[in-house]
Amino acid sequence: MTTDPAVGLTAIVPAAGIGSRMGADCPKQYLPLADKTILEHTLGVLLCHPAIERVIVAVSPQDHWFERLPVAADPRILRVEGGAERAYSVLNALRVVKTPWVLVHDAARPCLRHADLDALIATAMACDGAILGSRVRDTMKRTDAAGNIVATVEREQLWHALTPQMFPTAPLTRALEEGLALGAAITDEASAMERAGFTVRMVEGRADNIKVTRPEDLALAGLFISQQA
Repeated sequence: MTTDPAVGLTAIVPAAGIGSRMGADCPKQYLPLADKTILEHTLGVLLCHPAIERVIVAVSPQDHWFERLPVAADPRILRVEGGAERAYSVLNALRVVKTPWVLVHDAARPCLRHADLDALIATAMACDGAILGSRVRDTMKRTDAAGNIVATVEREQLWHALTPQMFPTAPLTRALEEGLALGAAITDEASAMERAGFTVRMVEGRADNIKVTRPEDLALAGLFISQQA
């Protein structure tokens, strides 16, 4: 499945979560990072990539932070209503996408580099779609419910799944619709496409493309952002 690389892309950023593990008084995507919020850094990386025509941000109906951000006034940004789960937010955004290809990126991954985006786009357009990932480097253990180690897992060919994840718009829409209708566990867009029978390619990206999930991640993301300056 291929398309003309000159055709623009739409980026979807699901940002309806509350990030409870951060223990903050606002959703984590609105926490300050360097001179901006996490979400502003994330959107800035996407908006300045030449292949991305539009960015659709899915936010909670109760969200009163997004509209206060200067970037919200950018004419290339469209806000849509997010859902209770990531898959519903992405699906709501997909229904207004007009480009044949779409990429989905986590709101709380502000350290994405354009070189990784370039590699992802080139690979995805030559197949059914692709995602960024980083190789597992540590020894992996499996435990029982009590926390006792029951096995050491071979780490060869194991990856941490990152974002963006890029797919043709129509097949991804159908895969999400069908998966949700059947009550399938959809942890990311790739899992929906895998379930629908598509082959998804892994593209090795930088390990510093971290997702800010816990308080200690914020300082690390700040360091990575400062190194890009």
